[in-house]
Amino acid sequence: MSLIDRAFSIHDDALMLRSRRSSILAANIANADTPHYKARDLDFSQLLASAGQKQNLRLDRTHQRHLPTAQQIQQAEVRYRNPLQPSLDGNTVDMHVEQARFAQNALEYQTSLTMINSKVRGLMFAIKGQ
Repeated sequence: MSLIDRAFSIHDDALMLRSRRSSILAANIANADTPHYKARDLDFSQLLASAGQKQNLRLDRTHQRHLPTAQQIQQAEVRYRNPLQPSLDGNTVDMHVEQARFAQNALEYQTSLTMINSKVRGLMFAIKGQ
């Protein structure tokens, strides 16, 4: 594992997962009034744990020195969520739950960005030797 990989650790994977999860949660919110729409979500902790074991991933690359792609994250299984209170029209979106999860995901996305920014500043400080 290179020095750069160790410096950024899992935050790059976390950003990709959180971005994908934001899209899924936004779709749930947008379809809150659509009859028979089923709310979906990612099992974020399971996906992040598997993404953290990069040495076990087998991603297709055209050259050995290319950076690994986010193929596994993009193909991650989206699961249906069990509703807390099912509606009569078959829609399983609970707006309060979706909005809370969207806000939490956005906050955690910002936290990952802050951590990466901190790592970059530390590396720049080390490179400049100040």
